[in-house]
Amino acid sequence: MIYSERFYHGVRVNLQREETTPISALIVGAGQGIGLAFVRQLLQTDRCDRLYATYRNPQSELLTIADARLRCLPLDLTVEDQIAATMQAIQTETSKLHLVINCVGILHQDSLQPEKSLRQIQSEQLMHYFRVNSIGAVLLAKHIQPLLKHRDRAIFATISAKVGSIGDNHLGGWYGYRASKAALNMLIRTTALEYKRTCPQTIVITLHPGTTDTQLSRPFQRNVPPEKLFTVDRTVQQLLSVLSQLQESDSGEFFSWDGNRLPW
Repeated sequence: MIYSERFYHGVRVNLQREETTPISALIVGAGQGIGLAFVRQLLQTDRCDRLYATYRNPQSELLTIADARLRCLPLDLTVEDQIAATMQAIQTETSKLHLVINCVGILHQDSLQPEKSLRQIQSEQLMHYFRVNSIGAVLLAKHIQPLLKHRDRAIFATISAKVGSIGDNHLGGWYGYRASKAALNMLIRTTALEYKRTCPQTIVITLHPGTTDTQLSRPFQRNVPPEKLFTVDRTVQQLLSVLSQLQESDSGEFFSWDGNRLPW
């Protein structure tokens, strides 16, 4: 196989497809932050000839990008009917996707804030964490299968978080966010096992992006050393580098931004 490589600020991006073969990609949650940066960087390469991107906010900067290869689709990942309809819409235009990255996640919103103690836990807030951070991703995996049942190499990646690692939890707190990301890791790990039968060419993984300067992390950056606070562009460059090195045996694993495997 001939590898196609690109360099973004010194980071090699290798999508491991033949140079003459274009790829079709889908970024879910591309309205802002990491998802939007994925869209911008994928459009910088001529290897991506078709890019689908979903958003919730109709005022998103995503909708200002002018590129004939890009199709933007509204999607609330907590509504299964919308997921099914969006995947069906994509299928009317293409029979296969080679790269799918789910960037949807929530840490705080209005009255929803990470819990510091058991006293702050509320059942409805816990359920909201799970609906957004866990359930949506596995419903996406359910409905996107027809687009990944092909003979080409493909990747299905979901943004998780290191705080969702049970083995790495030494500080406590953030009950809902931690638990929903741990659930996400289990759901995607289980999806990877099923995909080995139904979509055997698809590598399924979860990714920890590191602390990235986005709306999600902004209220919690005070104690983050400058060298460990990444811009969205740097985060996406690093994650694309991780994706470029994946092997079939990596399916079902949990990777950090630097390529290291994280404990469950």
